[in-house]
Amino acid sequence: MPLPISTANAEHYTWGDACDAWYLLRTPNLNINEELMPPGAAERPHHHTRARQFFYVLVGELTLTVENHPHTLRAHEGLEIAPGELHQAINRSDAPVRFLVTSQPPSHGDRIDRS
Repeated sequence: MPLPISTANAEHYTWGDACDAWYLLRTPNLNINEELMPPGAAERPHHHTRARQFFYVLVGELTLTVENHPHTLRAHEGLEIAPGELHQAINRSDAPVRFLVTSQPPSHGDRIDRS
């Protein structure tokens, strides 16, 4: 019988300088991660060759740049990223942002960084 999952019992990892992430669901076909970015944090622009992603903000404000077009997402707003689309998550606010990232198939190992 599956048990409820939360950041308290999920597998944790860090990325970038100070960002946290938790695998809420980790299967060969689908990942759902909860992520926490402090103010001023940003990931490198990149794309995925196979993974389709959906970013959904829980708390705070996230700037998601897709193909050089910035989108400001606030709590309870989301945006889909298609395979091959150049994107970058940035926290331009003065408060932490907490969001979900759904990747199908999983995006780890499928990332190509761009400068």
